[in-house]
Amino acid sequence: MRFPDRSKAGQLLAQKLAGYANNPDAVVLALPRGGVPVGFEVAGALNIPLDIIVVRKLGVPDHEELAMGAIASGDVRVLHYDTIDWLQIPQSIIDRVTETEKGELHRRELTYRGTTPPLDLAGKTVILVDDGIATGSTMQAAVAVVRSRNPQRVVVAVPTTPISTAKEMRNLVDDFVSIIAPDAFVGVGQWYDDFRQVSDEVTRDLYERARQRWVGSRV
Repeated sequence: MRFPDRSKAGQLLAQKLAGYANNPDAVVLALPRGGVPVGFEVAGALNIPLDIIVVRKLGVPDHEELAMGAIASGDVRVLHYDTIDWLQIPQSIIDRVTETEKGELHRRELTYRGTTPPLDLAGKTVILVDDGIATGSTMQAAVAVVRSRNPQRVVVAVPTTPISTAKEMRNLVDDFVSIIAPDAFVGVGQWYDDFRQVSDEVTRDLYERARQRWVGSRV
């Protein structure tokens, strides 16, 4: 099975999250950029609001696709110590990459959200959504941020992830939902026919459309 694109993946994921539909205390929190088209569909189908959470992967220098950790809003940093120890990455390199990614994190927050404040997550059921999970470091950072905001319940929902990562995530959250969780997993993109990069402009547009849709439904 493969997903035609992120929008279709979001529609299918929403079906598995139907129990959260019309919940006045639930919110979808999408990870830009790839998670926003998925989250847009999920939030619309469940009739709950959509917000975003910006998380940046800490890539190993010269091997940026390999994550040694991630950072997220609120000065949260999650490190992949197995990777760091295996490659003997010094603390100075970790700190340098962290500072670089902090700049990009703040830029993206301003680009996507503008001056709109984040939704209050206290006492809420928060459904964290991305287009997929590989190692899990990025989503772990997102979970840490959400936990710091005192939600009632944290759910992670993704179209695809390796079964080993799915097992790890289930130990971190109250509910974990996925559609494809294979043993053999090269990357998230292998499970999509269309996995083109989502632009900043599309991310911002979907965020604004979801906000307007939610406000309009409350009138």
